[in-house]
Amino acid sequence: MLIIPAENTIDWKRPPWMTLGLMATCLLVFLFYQGADPRLQATAIERYLDAGLVTLEAPVYETYLQREVNVKGDTDRIHELQAFRDAVNEGSQLWQAAIMLSDREFYHYLQDNKGLVWAPQEQARWQAARPPIQNELIDKLSANQLGLIPGELNLYALITYQFLHGGLGHLIGNLVFLFLLGFTVEKAMGPARYLLAYLLCGALSGLVYTAFSKGSQVPLVGASGSISGLMGMYVAIYGARKIRFFYFFGVYFNYFRAPALALLPVWLGKELYDYWFAGATGIAYMAHAGGLVAGAALVLMLGKSWFQVREAFFEPEQDEQDERFTSAYAQAMGSLGRMEFALAKHQFEALWERHPERVILLEHLYQLAKLRPETQEYRDRTLALMNQSLSRRQPERMVEVWQEYLSKGSGNKPLAAEDHNRVLFACLRHDDLKNAEKAFERLRGTGDQLLVGEACRLLAEEFEKRQMTPKARHYRQLLPAV
Repeated sequence: MLIIPAENTIDWKRPPWMTLGLMATCLLVFLFYQGADPRLQATAIERYLDAGLVTLEAPVYETYLQREVNVKGDTDRIHELQAFRDAVNEGSQLWQAAIMLSDREFYHYLQDNKGLVWAPQEQARWQAARPPIQNELIDKLSANQLGLIPGELNLYALITYQFLHGGLGHLIGNLVFLFLLGFTVEKAMGPARYLLAYLLCGALSGLVYTAFSKGSQVPLVGASGSISGLMGMYVAIYGARKIRFFYFFGVYFNYFRAPALALLPVWLGKELYDYWFAGATGIAYMAHAGGLVAGAALVLMLGKSWFQVREAFFEPEQDEQDERFTSAYAQAMGSLGRMEFALAKHQFEALWERHPERVILLEHLYQLAKLRPETQEYRDRTLALMNQSLSRRQPERMVEVWQEYLSKGSGNKPLAAEDHNRVLFACLRHDDLKNAEKAFERLRGTGDQLLVGEACRLLAEEFEKRQMTPKARHYRQLLPAV
C-alpha cells in the first residue's frame, strides 16, 4: 500500500528550480557518469571467464553462502544461495561470474581466507588473476567509488551516494517522488534551506543505514533516503493540520484527509516491519526510516531557526484566495445595496488591506468617502485614487477625480500645491493643455512661488513648441511677477 501527501499543487509561475535541479543532477549522473558501468562490468566478466576463475571460486562461493546462512544466521542470503545453485545446475558460467563479481564481501572473504580454501598453486593462480580484475574494473564501478559502503565509510560518500542509482527503474521511481514531495518542501523553506535539508537528511539516513549494516561491503546508492527525509519534513511542516493524502492499494486508489504528523508513525512502522520481516528485497528500509526521522526532526527541532518555514507558505492557493475575495466582495456590495454604508466601508477597508492591488476596492472607498465631502477621509481617498490612477497610467481618471474634489471638497480641505502640480505635469505629458492651465491656476492660488515659477516656464515652452505665441508670451510675462 502506498500513501503520499498531496496537499499542494505546483505553481508553474514560480517553478521549484532547486527540485528540478536535483532531478536533473541525478539524471545527468546516471547517463554520463554511471553510463560507463555496463562496459566495466562486461569487461570484468570477460576477463574473469577467460582466466577460468569460475571453476576456482564457484565451490568456495556456495560453501561461503551456506556458512553465512547456517553459522551467522543470515537468512536473507538463502535466496542468493538458491539463485547461485540454479545458475550452477543450468551450467551458466556467465551468470555465476556476474553473481560472484558483484559480491564485494565474498571478495574480501577470499582475500582473508585464500590460504584455507585453496592449495598454494590455486592461490597463486587466483592472486595473479582476480585482484587486477577487482582493482582495475569492479572497484571503478560508480557504486563502489561513490556509493556509501558501511564497512569503508567516507564522509564524502554520505553526499555522493544520494545521486547514484541502481538502474533506470530505480532512478525514475525516485525522480517521481522527489518531484511530488520536493516542490512543496522547497516552497515552504526556500531553495537554499531546502537543499541543505535535503542533503542533510540523506547524510543522516546513510548514517542510520551504516549503523544497522556495520561492516557491510554492499554499497548503498539512491536518493530514497533523502526523499524519505522530504516526507518527514512535509508532514512536520503541517504538524497537526489536516491535509490530503493519496493512497494506492492494488488497483484501488483514492484520497483521504488526516492530521499530517499522524502518518509519520505509520510510514516509520512500515519501514521497520519490512526491515525485520520482508526478507532480502534489496531495499534499504533502515535508510528510509532514518530519513523519515531525520526530516521530521529537522523541522520540529530547528523549525524556528535554520529550517524555518516561510510565513507565506500557509497562505491559501490563488484559486482559494480568489474564491474568498469574491465571497467577501459580494458581502460588501450587499451591504452597499442595503445602504449600510458604515458596514460596507468596514468590509471594503478589510478587503483593501488584504488586496491592495485591486483598485476597484479603492474606488468604492472613494465613493463612500465622497458622501461626506467635508471630511479628511474624503481628501485622503481622493489623493490615494489620484496617485493610483497616475501609477496605472490613467491620467484621465486622475483629472476626473481632481476636478470632482475641487467642486465638492476643496472648500473644506484644500489640496496642497504639490497635488495640483502633479496634475499639471500629468496633463502636460499627455498633451492636455486645457486642464494643465486649470491646474496652473489652482497652483498659483496656493502661493507656492517656486512651483508656480517652474510651471510658468514649462507652460511657456509647451506653447512655444506649438507656435501659440500669445499663450507663450502670457506665461513668460508672469515670470517676473513670480
